[in-house]
Amino acid sequence: MLLAGAGLAVTALVLAPLATPGYVLSYDMVFVPRQPWRMDLVVPTDSLPRAVPLDALVSMASTAVPGWLLQRLVLAAVLLLAAIGAGRLVPARHPITRVVAAIGYVWTPYLAERLLIGHWGLLLAYGALPWLVRATIRVREKQPGGLPRLLLAVAPAVVTPTGGVIALVATVVLVARRGGTRVTVTAAGLVLALNAPWLAAAALTSADGRTDPDGVLAFSARAENWSGVFGALAGTGGIWNAQTTPTSRSSPLAPIATLVVLCLAAAGIRSLRRRWPAGMAHRLAAMAALGFVASALGVLPGVSVGLEWVVATVPGAGLLRDGQKFLVPYALLLALSAALGAERLAARLAETSARAGRGAVLVGALLLPVVVLPDLALGLAGRLRPVNYPADWDAVAARLDGQPGEVLSLPAGPYRAYPWNGGRTVLDPLPRYVDADVLVDDTLWVGATEVSGENSRARAVHELLSAGTPVTATDVRWVVVQRVAGDHEVDPAVLVGLRQVYVGTELSLYENPSTGRA
Repeated sequence: MLLAGAGLAVTALVLAPLATPGYVLSYDMVFVPRQPWRMDLVVPTDSLPRAVPLDALVSMASTAVPGWLLQRLVLAAVLLLAAIGAGRLVPARHPITRVVAAIGYVWTPYLAERLLIGHWGLLLAYGALPWLVRATIRVREKQPGGLPRLLLAVAPAVVTPTGGVIALVATVVLVARRGGTRVTVTAAGLVLALNAPWLAAAALTSADGRTDPDGVLAFSARAENWSGVFGALAGTGGIWNAQTTPTSRSSPLAPIATLVVLCLAAAGIRSLRRRWPAGMAHRLAAMAALGFVASALGVLPGVSVGLEWVVATVPGAGLLRDGQKFLVPYALLLALSAALGAERLAARLAETSARAGRGAVLVGALLLPVVVLPDLALGLAGRLRPVNYPADWDAVAARLDGQPGEVLSLPAGPYRAYPWNGGRTVLDPLPRYVDADVLVDDTLWVGATEVSGENSRARAVHELLSAGTPVTATDVRWVVVQRVAGDHEVDPAVLVGLRQVYVGTELSLYENPSTGRA
């Protein structure tokens, strides 16, 4: 009950702003009232399957649950899975230690930064990992129901390719044992089968699996304070996008808190080794080390150049560009070991009759993450605030419903900053909002670095428009012009000859008469 109560309290504290109506729209976190079903949600024809099968699952779920409620359910699930999973996984001798592990795994820069950048699908893998580790222990110990529990734990992780890779590697590393080849192969095969949707989509898409090598530097881990890149990573932070970093991460005290947690973890790793089945702690430590190295590939001298060649040459290797996302096993090991280190220190104080000090150590370890990262509370200090879509969105969606032909979203670029969303950056919601094939320029600018997208069709159309060619010269039938914040005006020349279908304060819809009507 104590652990469940702590999980619910943390979830309520982090997601408090979501008590108000609307949708939280932040970078890649895009929810709409009802996401239409299309086959390209399963097999994207012109892009890599980054959201396979995630978008298809959202589309199916939104037929039964409105988008605003679905968003709240999945975000709450992330936090509850992470907190309760870590608390149950830690081999503690004191109930407060379980709460320390739960808070330590939830209240992290990693979770805060990935929430802000909208990677809620990856965070499902983050929340599922403690349950996956627990299930692998059951499999290794030949306890009844081990494999079904493992598959149940893996299911939330495989909704994105990155989560699926983490789950597959964790399964192989943690289940493998001498004389257990059959069990290992069976477990790995089942997890691989759960990864089949995005693997099949990657094989069938016409998009080039190779990616722009400029993305290696653009998406590499970055420093957040005086401790540098490796100090940021050691504290589970370091995301490439400075705009999605909590303000408190720039505090000069943040690295000191990281050092305290690392010292506690060093003291607690022995307890983890002793209380878990033989070899399990070493295996999780190996995974954590592998994840940490992967997170630093883009900044390691000499290695980044090799990584640029790999992503430009090997299909699918672009998964390694944003390496900081692979810190998940490290974050789990750190939370478990630090909690046990605090428990060990508290026990030492109890042996010297300093019982008051014992309680202070556990309470201090519990509160430390919250004190050094206070802006995770209340929706990242209000940055995760729900808003409502303007009426124009429903109006345009209704006019496009059932209509054939591609829809071009303007102005160019995959991300928008809408005045009605407080100027906060969000991925263009149009492809999820309307029941149509939407062309969006997926060229990404990270500072002054241009990272080319993979959608050759969208690139070809936007190259024509950039050269001054009007839309009427293409076979695009519909054009939606969106009002966004900043200097992002659409060149009137590209709209010459289009028939205006709808004009609103936020969206305007045009039809290309040269394409004919169905």
